[in-house]
Amino acid sequence: MEAPQLERRLAAIVAADVEGYSRLMHGDEEGTMAALSARRAVLDELVAGHRGRIANTAGDSVLAEFASVLDAVVCALEIQRALARLDEADAERTMRFRIGINVGDVMVKDGDLFGDGVNVAARLESLAEGGGICVSRGVRDHLRHRMNLVFEDLGEQLVKNIAHPIRAFRLRLGDDSPAALLSPALPDGTEPQSGLISTDHEVALELAFWESVKDGGPAELATYLERFPEGTFADLARTRQSGTDGSMVDAVSGEREGGPDAAELSFWDSVKDSQRIEEITAYLDQYPDGHFAVLARARLSYASEAEDEALSSVGDAVELAFWEAIAESHNAKLFEAYLQKYPDGEFAVIAKARLESEDVQ
Repeated sequence: MEAPQLERRLAAIVAADVEGYSRLMHGDEEGTMAALSARRAVLDELVAGHRGRIANTAGDSVLAEFASVLDAVVCALEIQRALARLDEADAERTMRFRIGINVGDVMVKDGDLFGDGVNVAARLESLAEGGGICVSRGVRDHLRHRMNLVFEDLGEQLVKNIAHPIRAFRLRLGDDSPAALLSPALPDGTEPQSGLISTDHEVALELAFWESVKDGGPAELATYLERFPEGTFADLARTRQSGTDGSMVDAVSGEREGGPDAAELSFWDSVKDSQRIEEITAYLDQYPDGHFAVLARARLSYASEAEDEALSSVGDAVELAFWEAIAESHNAKLFEAYLQKYPDGEFAVIAKARLESEDVQ
């Protein structure tokens, strides 16, 4: 029997589960199942209404995918609002969901979702409070300029089965107006666009794609280059393919007034602590007048000085090894060879003295 075809695509992933579900089931199985069914009906309807798709379910857990990051976030906010109303209506049987949202590359098999992008969404869900939403930095970068959305930085989080720390943000609305959420912060008189908030849909997709693969191996970097051969991060991806991966560290300081755009910020975050000169150079090639260009050039200067110092240290070590090899010799030719190679060396005076000695022939 032929194996099901495996598809890869970029998606916004919403993972949700019930806080304290095992405790609720232990106390009242039938009542808990009835409450879960009522809430699942609300959740499923909202997902479908925001152009999403329920991909995986298991017990109290739900995994949904959206083609739009904005759709995923608006849906999650409305789910929490609707479920809160159900809890208010039945204070004796409250059931609070936790929601995590990530954007990244996923694998699809028989309609189910798999991959690191899904795992990150599930871990973000576990970081969320009951009734709350926790999102990844990729989601925050897509929506950071939406008026009325507040992202509370939770910092780097080490989570189960994810090799690298993930940056997490608690998401909430600045006020209770749903209309404000759907309106980007645009100049007066400018009409908002629908769909992803980026004015360039492809740029938003590229940034999300890069966020999902930048710390991966050559195969994952190759998927980026296949999709975006001339993309913003193409030079950096090729550099990383040809050598060891640099480490990504969050939190950037020293921004100029106005701040860098999401693509530049992600690029700099990817290379700023790299030990490879080629990666810093790739940033300067892409952003010669970028917000971090001065710092990048300073890093290059420092790296060059460190390299010169290292070479000098290597040269000193070679001379020392040469001298140690001949120091106890009585062969004049060896000392002459040393002086020829190191006429002003550390041991030149001793070598000349040894040549004048009767012990050396």
